[in-house]
Amino acid sequence: MRRFLRTGHDPARERLKRDLFQFNKTVEHGFPHQPSALGYSPSLRILAIGTRSGAVKLYGAPGVEFMGLHRENNAVMQIHFLPGQCELVTLLDDNSLHLWSLKVKGGVSELQEEESFILRGPPGAAPSATQITEILPHSSRELLYLGTESGSVFVVQLPGFRTLDDRTISSDSVLQWLPEEARHRRVFEMVEALQEHPRDPNQILIGYSRGLVVVWDLQGSRVLYHFLSSQQLENASWQRDGSLIVTCHSDGSHCQWSVCSDSRSPEPLRSSIPYGPFPCKAITKIFWLTTRQGLPFTIFQGGMPRASYGDRHCISVVHNGQQTAFDFTSRVIDFTVLSEADPAAAFDDPYALVVLAEEELVVIDLQTAGWPQVQLPYLASLHCSAITCSHHVSNIPLKLWERVIAAGSRQNLHFSTMEWPIDGGTSLAPPPPQRDLLLTGHEDGTVRFWDASGVCLRLLYKLSTVKVFLTDTDPNENLSAQGEDEWPPLRKVGSFDPYSDDPRLGIQKIFLCKYSGYLAVAGTAGQVLVLELNDEAAEHAVEQAEADLLQDQEGYRWKGHERLAARPGPVCFEAGFQPFVLVQCQPPAVVTSLALHSEWRLVAFGTSHGFGLFDHQQRRQVFVKCTLHPSDQLALEGPLSRVKSLKKSLRQSFRRMRRSRVSGHKRRPGGPMGEAQAQAVSTKAERTGLQNMELAPVQRKIEARSAEDSFTGFVRTLYFADTYLRDSSRHCPSLWAGTNGGTVYAFSLRVPPAERRMDELVRAEQAKEIQLMHRAPVVGILVLDGHSVPLPEPLEVAHDLSKSPDMQGSHQLLVVSEEQFKVFTLPKVSAKLKLKLTALEGSRVRRVGVAHFGSCRAEDYGEHHLAVLTNLGDIQVVSMPLLKPQVRYSCIRREDVSGIASCVFTRYGQGFYLISPSEFERFSLSTKWLVEPRCLVDSTKTKNYNRPSNGNGTGPKRTSGQVRNSRSQSDSEEKKPGPVMEHALLNDESGVLKEIQSTLEGDRGSYSHRRSHRVAVGCSLGNGEGGS
Repeated sequence: MRRFLRTGHDPARERLKRDLFQFNKTVEHGFPHQPSALGYSPSLRILAIGTRSGAVKLYGAPGVEFMGLHRENNAVMQIHFLPGQCELVTLLDDNSLHLWSLKVKGGVSELQEEESFILRGPPGAAPSATQITEILPHSSRELLYLGTESGSVFVVQLPGFRTLDDRTISSDSVLQWLPEEARHRRVFEMVEALQEHPRDPNQILIGYSRGLVVVWDLQGSRVLYHFLSSQQLENASWQRDGSLIVTCHSDGSHCQWSVCSDSRSPEPLRSSIPYGPFPCKAITKIFWLTTRQGLPFTIFQGGMPRASYGDRHCISVVHNGQQTAFDFTSRVIDFTVLSEADPAAAFDDPYALVVLAEEELVVIDLQTAGWPQVQLPYLASLHCSAITCSHHVSNIPLKLWERVIAAGSRQNLHFSTMEWPIDGGTSLAPPPPQRDLLLTGHEDGTVRFWDASGVCLRLLYKLSTVKVFLTDTDPNENLSAQGEDEWPPLRKVGSFDPYSDDPRLGIQKIFLCKYSGYLAVAGTAGQVLVLELNDEAAEHAVEQAEADLLQDQEGYRWKGHERLAARPGPVCFEAGFQPFVLVQCQPPAVVTSLALHSEWRLVAFGTSHGFGLFDHQQRRQVFVKCTLHPSDQLALEGPLSRVKSLKKSLRQSFRRMRRSRVSGHKRRPGGPMGEAQAQAVSTKAERTGLQNMELAPVQRKIEARSAEDSFTGFVRTLYFADTYLRDSSRHCPSLWAGTNGGTVYAFSLRVPPAERRMDELVRAEQAKEIQLMHRAPVVGILVLDGHSVPLPEPLEVAHDLSKSPDMQGSHQLLVVSEEQFKVFTLPKVSAKLKLKLTALEGSRVRRVGVAHFGSCRAEDYGEHHLAVLTNLGDIQVVSMPLLKPQVRYSCIRREDVSGIASCVFTRYGQGFYLISPSEFERFSLSTKWLVEPRCLVDSTKTKNYNRPSNGNGTGPKRTSGQVRNSRSQSDSEEKKPGPVMEHALLNDESGVLKEIQSTLEGDRGSYSHRRSHRVAVGCSLGNGEGGS
């Protein structure tokens, strides 16, 4: 064994490894976790989002993205771009200011933090004296005006953050310019509004929370105009020509004030409570925007009737007699309106409303009648329903790609045809080399298809399985529909909808055949659906079959949830993937493994009770195999039945873990039934993720596990192979299954030839049963051909995309358990090689995938290896079939149980894992297959002010992507841990324990363990659209 683990130093091999392997974290796909601030540059046409964990992300044209992180990891409260410059200022919740700049280096832009500053008050001053509430970057590009809680406005010079004390606008200096009647009221408190006059840079508007608004002359240091409201001020803004000021207040009203020289203390021209007369919530922000047609846009946040709609998150748009209150399903963080950017223009002419909500970004087209939404090319809300599983498919054929896009385009007819309005920066990256799909399964029973070809993740198509079943909610029911006369005129917008009609609908496993268009999905309640792609809508009945995995064994009773009731009769399905067969496992436990062989037209599925094989061409069951051990009592309870006593179970689990650490993992003798079940739960928890909290790994032996351990029959993996199973002279189709108890079952299959496929039955017979001595869970099974190359995918050879497997030499079986890799010869199944992973590092295998690594120097050279993720968050590459460790990288924090559980490998050495419920981190292990962004933002180039055009019928531009630095790590470098992902609701084998643990951990920032505040930038690869 040691000869494989302690190989001598081979310089040639080390050079080759450098040409094959390199670790990079390249892109974060999705929506930033816990956003807290929004900024926009009209001149650069770039949007900025800040988060509670101190991250700053900039987005421009599809493919242009920058990301930076403050050293302090404090929440970002405000973001302001400096006028006409590639610079921005951020305010954190510790009252510190930070200057960031986009600088061009090596032909691409980089976002870097230049300097930071904390405003200091006079000695002995209260903290509120310098607590910043408002920031105004002056058009001179040299000054920042800082409004504070004390009512003073400080002036800071840029760059350098030098305070100009002689220019401070104190509340006392303002008070002396007010008339006598205004002085007797407490008109100050904090600064709520700070705005520069749109035509005169020597005048600024200062609004105080007590209702006072003044126009201050910077040159004369005096009050030019003052306006006094009876209500508390929330915000204020100028009309474009400077002749009007609009204020909004805490009672849900907004007022217009005329700025003219003939009145020193005018009454408002107009005051209204849009949703009165009953008490309303505050209007916190307002825009008053002029148009060429003469009728202005009034856009404001809040103001809803307090009693009936006080819990709604709304932004209202009023124009030309039309009023709509856009209703968001998550809290609105901030919003801005995109309008005419040329300062010399006479009118605002707004064209888009950009809203940053807590869980999504929404863009509304204000030019098109009805104000439809604009489809996002990036910043997708991945967690609109919680992600429960994911599946990656590489190198999609063009025909399937076009059909998926065509099906998705029919779902997007309600979107605006406006081109994406945030289009700053230039993408310098080449188009992607191939078309890749990332499929995500969700808690609400949907599967989403994402274009993962480049650095931008774009939604192509959404499949819903809800129509197949009878649920409490009618799928045709529109909860957001309202009559025309309803008031307030609410309209639900956005895609974030975390509530599921039935938790049993959740998708747990996905398998797509890219050559045949067959798709298999399996769910929480034992449902397995087989679907095929249809370019037209159709109405048909879904054939149903039942697979009894207990095989009428006595003494077992299922205590978990009931099965989903299938909808009887024909069901109307839209164009796209349409189900034609439903296989219902009994008991209806979570489906834990799934495999589809589209050439043989077979689908295999496994649960905690056993596994089965179904012929979806003849619509009949081939066989079922019960894998339950007599001690597997908990397997019959199901995750939902344990919720009642979950507190007790968790307490016992953690006590069990503490005892096991102290006693050196010595097994205690079995006690009464209740204690045995609690011990089984703790063993389950320790085995499936909570063991990540153990002490530092030490070298130790692999301990054999008793057959009495719980969940030994849990089917972890299924695998189809055409190999030598019975003798070395004849190969045949076979199905392999691996369980949690270290057992591997092999069934030989007799599949009739194509001409007799519908006449003869598929036969199956158990040929082998392998029991691993250490009884560790089997997480991967693979057959290697005579050249030690993994067998090709079904139909891959028929489509001339792979060489035919070598069927002359002897085949080998590779079994990967949580604790070791083992190679067997076929058909004798005699052990040949093994690598004990746990004996070396004390780690356990969580995910394994086969990947092809191409050389970055030799175009035609490549090697197949195993990519392995452990419970410590390390990624290792292990050679086949000699099982020699090649490289090892730190990728995910060991405490990030959900992130590790969500990881998925691609066939070309890349991978994805969730760093938050709404974000995938993309990484690469290959030097050749590296999706690396590159982009450029240059403020010296004149930016045209043309608004995006409408009516092209193609929706947003289809070149989408993200840009970020590529963080590489060589084999010898020490990599700091990545971000922690706390809340993704992934139903892995640890089930409810994981979900509750993630809930108990609480909300923490997803970037709290980033290693650098300085981030290089680039541009995205365009998303190869095929026929779109």
